[in-house]
Amino acid sequence: MALQFEAFYAGGLAPGWNLLVQGHSDSGEDKFEINFLSEAGDIVFHIKPRFSSASIVANTFQGGRWGQEEVSTVFPLVLGEPFEMEVSSDAEHFHVHAQEHKVLQFAHRHRPLAAITRVQVLSDHRLAQVELARRGLSWGEGGY
Repeated sequence: MALQFEAFYAGGLAPGWNLLVQGHSDSGEDKFEINFLSEAGDIVFHIKPRFSSASIVANTFQGGRWGQEEVSTVFPLVLGEPFEMEVSSDAEHFHVHAQEHKVLQFAHRHRPLAAITRVQVLSDHRLAQVELARRGLSWGEGGY
């Protein structure tokens, strides 16, 4: 798979960051993944749509081994169609949306969250846009 996007932020990418990936699933192969990495190089959060099984898989790779895989069968992606995936984080979980449907909530397995400093998008699919932005975290209507 080819590295399509990589960003580094020394202050940490969780919580409060939002990653949006838009592209086109133009082959039947499972060649698309998103990885959030720690400063030590561990994959703190790995997300991979599997068109072959109509599922979305999430996991971690820490200390040289994969953790317990979590699988979502909510799969709104269609082969040959444009797709949109969004990954956001709060203090407790990563949240994954595809085609505006919530497909997965994944509890943080790595602390401190500030050590999550890099994100990569690997894909052999055509990507139209990748956007990484910090969003404001507010509580209630007053924004406090």
